[in-house]
Amino acid sequence: MNKLFFDIETLPAPESAESTLKYLYERKVGKIPDDSERKVETFQEFADKTSFDGAFGRIFCIAYAMNDDPIECLSNGENEKEVVQKFWEIAGRADLIIGHNIRDFDLPFIMQRSVILGVKPSWNKFVEPGKKPWDMVKFLDFARYKNAPIFDTMWEWSNWVDKWSNKGIEHLALAMGIPTPKGEGIDGSQVNEFYKAGKGKDICEYCKRDVETVRQVYKRITFESLPSTESAPF
Repeated sequence: MNKLFFDIETLPAPESAESTLKYLYERKVGKIPDDSERKVETFQEFADKTSFDGAFGRIFCIAYAMNDDPIECLSNGENEKEVVQKFWEIAGRADLIIGHNIRDFDLPFIMQRSVILGVKPSWNKFVEPGKKPWDMVKFLDFARYKNAPIFDTMWEWSNWVDKWSNKGIEHLALAMGIPTPKGEGIDGSQVNEFYKAGKGKDICEYCKRDVETVRQVYKRITFESLPSTESAPF
């Protein structure tokens, strides 16, 4: 079985989308009553949040590793479509796709960008008439309570209990005695800042560390590997 471990880093919408975003922002703000005490976010705050929106945000890089292979990073700031195409080529060779919070964020984001960019995924998420999902080759099932073909370490750790499902990969890694991937001067909230500063290589290295951490956490959750000592880290 080929196991694909991966993680993505995203950016807000480019300047070319500013007029569209301003239209959407004004529509949103216009729906807030004049006497509302609710704090109105600025346009910049609204625009920055598009890094979580596959309709307008962008994929800067995708770090990945197949099985125990070295971790690679797909990145092209000038050609996001190429990054997405290469990812699906690689994913097409996998039997299991593994990551942290990939069911609710990474994979949906990639799927949305694939639609926007006109890249057909190598995995199908649509049921073919007359077929059951398990009869289809490369069917990407986003249903809850499953660990194949998507194995989400966040949900598997929480055993699908919502109140325990908000643990980041660093939280699990430290609990398991695995080195944190966040200790090199960058975290997810700083990706756009690093991008603007021309530090794309640093973003890729950060993304690759996340993938290695996911791989180690996955092996611990599935008991493929065990702690190096008889006692727990804490």
